[in-house]
Amino acid sequence: MNNLLDNFQLARLPQSSDALRIEVKQFLNEAMPTLSADRRARSWFGFDPEFSQRLAERGWVGLTLPKTYGGAELDAFSRFVLVEELLCAGSPVAAHWIADRQSGPLIFKYGTEKQKSFYLPLICQAKAFFCIGMSEPNSGSDLSSVATRAVKTDQGWRLNGQKIWTTNGHQCHFAIALVRTSGTSADRHAGLSQFIIDLSLPGVTRKPIVDLTGDQHFSEIFFENVMLNEDALIGVEGQGWDQVIAELAFERSGPERVYSSIVLLDEWIKWLKQGRATPQRIAMVGRFTVHLSTLRNMSIAVTHQLVEDKSPVIEAALVKDIATEFEQHIPALLEDEMGSDPNEIIDPNLLRALAYVSQMAPTYSLRGGTREILRGMIARGLGLR
Repeated sequence: MNNLLDNFQLARLPQSSDALRIEVKQFLNEAMPTLSADRRARSWFGFDPEFSQRLAERGWVGLTLPKTYGGAELDAFSRFVLVEELLCAGSPVAAHWIADRQSGPLIFKYGTEKQKSFYLPLICQAKAFFCIGMSEPNSGSDLSSVATRAVKTDQGWRLNGQKIWTTNGHQCHFAIALVRTSGTSADRHAGLSQFIIDLSLPGVTRKPIVDLTGDQHFSEIFFENVMLNEDALIGVEGQGWDQVIAELAFERSGPERVYSSIVLLDEWIKWLKQGRATPQRIAMVGRFTVHLSTLRNMSIAVTHQLVEDKSPVIEAALVKDIATEFEQHIPALLEDEMGSDPNEIIDPNLLRALAYVSQMAPTYSLRGGTREILRGMIARGLGLR
């Protein structure tokens, strides 16, 4: 238990990150599209290839990847600063988001030289958008029960099955999917492998899913006798589970898991500054600020481990679980606060942002691993199970 807690010792962003933060802020002042608060609150799901390519022109997509492959070869601290500024501004980052955050680093860590030379430059140019093929119908959060299967052939692999809740799967070029290559679900983690799937291949069908807000961020993807080349396999056959765990450390460790509701919070504070602050509201701002500061420091501590080339799987799960709860508390508490006086006139822009975030907040504890799964991981990490 002590070893896990020791990993959350206070770490600080290096001074070099201050210069990058200034540069990013200046860029956003010039390049950010004019969006209402409810549109900026969609930052995670704002699919804007043109904006992603403008970031890529500055070297800010694939930021941590080597220059050999088109990256900026900066550290995880630099990515922390970049992501923090993008999310706080409500930038539309969805197009390049997954490729930058985890697909690129995963390919760099486990891929062949041929895979790295082909995919990584495209990612860094924001010309290859990736999605993740993990969840399946009737599997819940039990990834080891996936039924999608790739069978070895003379030419490569034949893929059949289905994925669901795939973020932007209907708009991306490629998917990295966890599939079974041997055994059955009874074998649990054994026999799982990861593949890069070109979503334009014959036999791939994508169907967008409409959510409560009317948006189409998720999709179902069907694979019917999809023929994959030999080099579609990432890493070692049968080692897909270990690779996924490493990948999820990238997904869960950054400021992405702290700032999902930040545009709403900022909009509410802006509204309070218009002569609407009360002692109770000021106290709420203080509680939000203290909570946010603590979570940010925890996230920076995990980022420090990534800089040291560690794989903070349990630590990232802990931050993700606590941060998700904070992100969900923001709209819930603001709903109660703004609804306490039915005669008070509230800015419609703020209300629209609140409506959107309130509808999306339940998904925060689903994406990247459900709360129940994460707490099981944390308990094992603490030696409690």
